[in-house]
Amino acid sequence: MIPVIDAAASLPSLEIDPGLAARWLEAFLRDELVSRRGTPNAVVGLSGGVDSAVTAFLCARALGPKRVWAIRMPYRTSSPASLSDAQRVVDALGCNVATIDISETVDGYLRQEPNADARRRGNVMARTRMLVLFEQSAKLGALPIGTGNKTERLLGYFTWHADDTPPLNPLGDLFKTQVWKLARYLDVPLRLIEKAPSADLEADQTDEGDLGISYARADAILSQLLVGYSDAQLIERGFEPGDVALVRRRVDTTHWKRHLPTTAMLTNTAINEFYLRPVDF
Repeated sequence: MIPVIDAAASLPSLEIDPGLAARWLEAFLRDELVSRRGTPNAVVGLSGGVDSAVTAFLCARALGPKRVWAIRMPYRTSSPASLSDAQRVVDALGCNVATIDISETVDGYLRQEPNADARRRGNVMARTRMLVLFEQSAKLGALPIGTGNKTERLLGYFTWHADDTPPLNPLGDLFKTQVWKLARYLDVPLRLIEKAPSADLEADQTDEGDLGISYARADAILSQLLVGYSDAQLIERGFEPGDVALVRRRVDTTHWKRHLPTTAMLTNTAINEFYLRPVDF
């Protein structure tokens, strides 16, 4: 049952202190990578988008640019601008960079599935990229760092066991609009901040076109939905009923994507079901 809160309560704010957020996330990365795992090196899949750029900037500030490896992974249909935009980040940071074309690997599988639709093809690309990041991390003595933001995670706009796979995700509690604010604070190249977000899996594809709603509208609804405002209360506050229904449907139907695979419980020590560390509660 969805809790209903007092409609007169103050609204949650999407405003953040980007300087404070940056310092906190840098400390988080140092603690998780260096202190807890003894791995002072990070691998970031650099797509040419703002999320991966912000992640690379945070890793470079936390660890030093020479301990960050940016991996560009184009497919043969990828926009050339994605490579050049990723290079802007590398040039700004002075971090390590490698370009690994995934076309042959992806096509090797898809030749056996010639009727795969665009969604299946995109999932193969996303999962191939994650395979590359983990393999490069093993080679470099590093950990792959996730780049997914809170909006994408809540709306289920990612490929399961691909975008969500890295063990660390510094942006996971930041809405997309907050990532843009952090990007400006970090001096991420302006072109990456201003261009339309895209997974770059198809020509002319954009995130907001796929979702059917702008990130600004989605974030405004999500920020209130998460603290308990009902759909009726959101509509009373001026949100379009169609937008509210879209966001609610995506959140409710993608809950499974935000969890590890469901385990059938046969004993009273099932991991993540009964056996939990204090931090897991």
